[in-house]
Amino acid sequence: MSESKNLWGGRFTGAAEPGFVEFNRSFGFDRRLFEADVKASLAHAGGLRAAGVLSTEEAAAIESGLRKILESGRSDEDYFNSPAEDVHSFVEARLIELIGDVGRKLHTGRSRNDQVATDLRLWLRDAVDNLQARLQITQTALLDLAESHREVVIPGYTHLQKAQPVLFPHWCLAYFEMLSRDRRRMNDARGCVNVMPLGAAALAGTSYPIDREAVARVLGFDTIAMNSLDAVSDRDFCIEFTSACSIIMVHLSRLAEDIIIYSTNEFGFFELSDAVATGSSLMPQKKNPDAMELVRGKAARVFGDNLQLLTMLKGLPLAYNKDIQEDKEAVFDAADTTSACLSVTAAVLGNLRVNEKVVSAAAASGYMNATELADYLARKGMPFREAHELTGRIVLRAIELGVELQDLQLDVLQEFSSQLTDDVFEALSVERTIATKNQVGGTSPARVSEALTIARAELETS
Repeated sequence: MSESKNLWGGRFTGAAEPGFVEFNRSFGFDRRLFEADVKASLAHAGGLRAAGVLSTEEAAAIESGLRKILESGRSDEDYFNSPAEDVHSFVEARLIELIGDVGRKLHTGRSRNDQVATDLRLWLRDAVDNLQARLQITQTALLDLAESHREVVIPGYTHLQKAQPVLFPHWCLAYFEMLSRDRRRMNDARGCVNVMPLGAAALAGTSYPIDREAVARVLGFDTIAMNSLDAVSDRDFCIEFTSACSIIMVHLSRLAEDIIIYSTNEFGFFELSDAVATGSSLMPQKKNPDAMELVRGKAARVFGDNLQLLTMLKGLPLAYNKDIQEDKEAVFDAADTTSACLSVTAAVLGNLRVNEKVVSAAAASGYMNATELADYLARKGMPFREAHELTGRIVLRAIELGVELQDLQLDVLQEFSSQLTDDVFEALSVERTIATKNQVGGTSPARVSEALTIARAELETS
């Protein structure tokens, strides 16, 4: 295919240095904006026709040509084998090839500056919607896992030390809540993305009477950018998107860390199925949680994408600068990586076996009912600080004897306080310890069952 001249070539008489031409090209990565560029160009052509800049026949020819270009791009990967500078010049060159000089009229009233900003927002809008769907799938996997182990109790940790027992579904719901907040953040990011810059032209706006609101409605934008300088140079919507992706990756990395630790021989709480684990090339006994380790590692990539955008923009004067060309690869990588990590995490959750016997034994050991003993004494009228100190001394005695609190003899307990009577053993049971945490947000069976119902309804109505 022959290429048109550079879109900016009239001012120049000398040839560009080949190395600079290649350095300046972005088609290798911004071709991902192809469909968005054609879609935006179709809307712009309609705006030019409504403004009387294009005749009905010219607009029809441009629209027909653009639709043929879109069809070719969708059906033929080799169609993109081109030395084009960027996706915008590629589409324009193809259009001129198809319909002749009338294709040159399409760029009337717009610049590549507002064109690329519009294309990127259209692409990002779809990327946000994709991530929202994948977040929902991952949340569903968490709920499915929780509901298949409703009565299992696991140790809860602080400082990676055994703290208090919790229901396993309560652990699952903690990550569900994180991803719910991620969905809300992503929805907020979509609102910032869905603002149309088209019509801002290079930086000062257009002198053609194009109805920007009408074009925005055709493209599905909520509103239009109100300042032309800001419209072409704004990329904070990219930062908001990569920030939301970064927080998703924080949550996925924390979940990955839990799964990795709980899958070790030392813990033995979980086992990953063969579908989502790998082996060792040297040690035949190994079963490695590579999927989760990669999720944990790839979080760093997304954080880097976010930092790249922040650093790129921090010193730019108004309005557009070529530095901004560096926005796309960071945005594309953040979207791709976050999407892949959500998919893999959902697959791991669906292939996770909970070793209920090991988990239950772990939940019944480690003096995790010490807080319940202090609460028991406080309910008997002892000031909590005094009850806390006394319980600590009882724990020391249990450690010396090599037994759990619930296995201490009553006469030993009563050496510390006469308020400790037979009913203390019921209070120290795992079942009782769990059941007492019955306030909203707690780990009692009733509250967790209620939370599971609410969570399922949230997914079904979103």
